[in-house]
Amino acid sequence: MPETLQTTDVAKSDADLLDHTAIAVRAAGSALRERFGAVVRYETREELMSALAVNDDAALDILRPRLSQLRPDAGWVEDELDGGALPSGEWWVVDPAEGNVNHLHALPEWAVTATLVRENRPVLTVVHLPLTGETYTALAGAGAHLDGRPLHVSHTADLGLSIVATSQARPDEDEEVVRRVGASITVMLFDALVVRTSVPATLHLANVAAGRTDAFWQFAGARADLLPGALLVTEAGGRISDAEGRPWTPESNSFLAAAPGVHAEAVATLSG
Repeated sequence: MPETLQTTDVAKSDADLLDHTAIAVRAAGSALRERFGAVVRYETREELMSALAVNDDAALDILRPRLSQLRPDAGWVEDELDGGALPSGEWWVVDPAEGNVNHLHALPEWAVTATLVRENRPVLTVVHLPLTGETYTALAGAGAHLDGRPLHVSHTADLGLSIVATSQARPDEDEEVVRRVGASITVMLFDALVVRTSVPATLHLANVAAGRTDAFWQFAGARADLLPGALLVTEAGGRISDAEGRPWTPESNSFLAAAPGVHAEAVATLSG
């Protein structure tokens, strides 16, 4: 499939739409890859925010017109820190540079993501890692894939043998959430085999979907860093809930994705 879109291209099905979305996301990833290399220096919060915005804009200049062409009536969400339910209808939830701060520091853990949400349920998602060329995709009811190969969560059935991960939802989080994150890491250090802590959340969730990591949790999550991975993990056979085991929605104040064999143990650890 050529990596271009014609102005007359209109997706006739969700599967077709997923293919075209992947084209747009890979194109945006190429623009960010060209900007990747040396550490970007900044001395103030204003300089940091400006550098982050430059990366976001480089990707959005490609993503917004292409995705809007595919679904002209869909709403648009690009603030990666927004949370909560969306209004009725279809929405593009986009993180143009997931792990943007890593990009600025010449660290490899970053991606470009785009998710179509319909009536507050993710319908399709694309997560592209420009440095490796990998593209994760998921379509509701049709499975999750990495470059066309089916994904499945791990078969691990013992939290004590599990690699688990968590992520910081946003900078400047309130004290209660920060203390809850710290306490959860402490209990997981006792109960799990290995605990990984880093950003961005989407890459941890891709690892859960691929069976490399057994569980991921986060508090006070935002839509853009959880919806793509939630669909990937669900379509790969994993379980999604909040940290207490209740059904997860974008309005929940916690998030847990895990292989079925360790989900209950992870809930017990996080809520105990």
